[in-house]
This record gives sequence, C-alpha cells and structure tokens, in this order.
Amino acid sequence: MMKTGIIFDMDGTLWDSSENVAASWTEKVRQLGYDRPEITKNDIMSVMGLTMDKLADILFGDLPAEERYDLLDKCGKYEIEFLRVNGGELYPMLEETLVRLKEKYSLYIVSNCQSGYIETFLEHYGFGKYFTDIECYGNNLKPKGDNIALITERNALERAYYVGDIQGDYDASMKAGVGFVHAAYGFGTISADVPRINAFSELPELLDTLL
Repeated sequence: MMKTGIIFDMDGTLWDSSENVAASWTEKVRQLGYDRPEITKNDIMSVMGLTMDKLADILFGDLPAEERYDLLDKCGKYEIEFLRVNGGELYPMLEETLVRLKEKYSLYIVSNCQSGYIETFLEHYGFGKYFTDIECYGNNLKPKGDNIALITERNALERAYYVGDIQGDYDASMKAGVGFVHAAYGFGTISADVPRINAFSELPELLDTLL
C-alpha cells in the first residue's frame, strides 16, 4: 500500500484565527506607542497565506523597512502568546474529521506562518497527536511549495494531497508536484478546476474518490 500523506494549510483551512490575530496585533502596536489605525479582521484576512515579509510590506509599508520588520516580529511573538491562551475559530467537525482521516492517512501541516504558530494551534487544542510532521516559512524562510516538497521527501510520501483555500496554495502544490483539494469555505478562490470541499467534514469522502 502506498504511503499517502494529506498536508494541510492552516488559515482558512483548519481554523480562522483572523479576529484574535487582529486583536493581538492592535494591542501590541498600541503598547509600543504607535498611533496607527486599528488592525481589523479584514486586514488580516486580506494577507492570510502570504509570507511574513510580504505581510509586513502590506500592513506596515509606510514604515522604514527595518522598522516594519521589527514591528512585525514583535506583533508575531505577541500573537503566539495571545493565541496560546485564546485560540481561534475552528471549522465545524474539525477534530472528528481529523480522527477519521488519521485512520487511513498520515497528516501534516505546511504554512507560510512564523515559527511557533502551528505549534500553538496544536498545543491549544491538543491536536499534536493527529499530525506526523509540520513545516513553515518562519523555520527556514522557504516558500510554501518548497516546504510541501520538503514534507513529502522527509516523510517518504509516495503520494500526497495539499488541502488549502487560496490560489497561492494551489500554485504551491503544483510546484511541489502534489495533488490539491480546495477548501472552498476558506478565504479564496482557485482559477483551476480542482476537487473541492464546502465543509471540512466532506474531506474523507472526497479523498475516497481520489485515492
């Protein structure tokens, strides 16, 4: 039997943390004495999935480069502390579906997030037992496509599907040479005709038709 891995994006696929991320960033920016508008949930949703450097360029682009990246780093660290306590919004039937998936497949997470973000999600909900390996941009500064490929190689996967919600997720999966499932309930649309789920709980049945 072929070793098959299902690799997940985080934001817009497993959970929506945008409201608490926005709250934590606004709080940190004000703690640091900046007189800036509130960072909203929509602000965060608009940059979900981007690498951290691009995120800083968009949200703090009016600041000098060194200052904007320093502010991003401080916000990111405070965000981790905030989410460790408060969590985010899990998509319906998430854990029940992970239990079902784990019976047949090895599960992984690859995100463009900062170091510690995936671990915080796993720790807050006790989900570490479901996932074999994780990787992110913050660990190695590699784009998502490279990290999906890294996960497949590191875990000797013979076939894999990446489950994500935005065009960049699809593009990364194509670069990595893996299949793709669109989490259509998430934050974005996909230009290609790809398998899709309208709820996380639909994933086991869809995979049965694909694998």
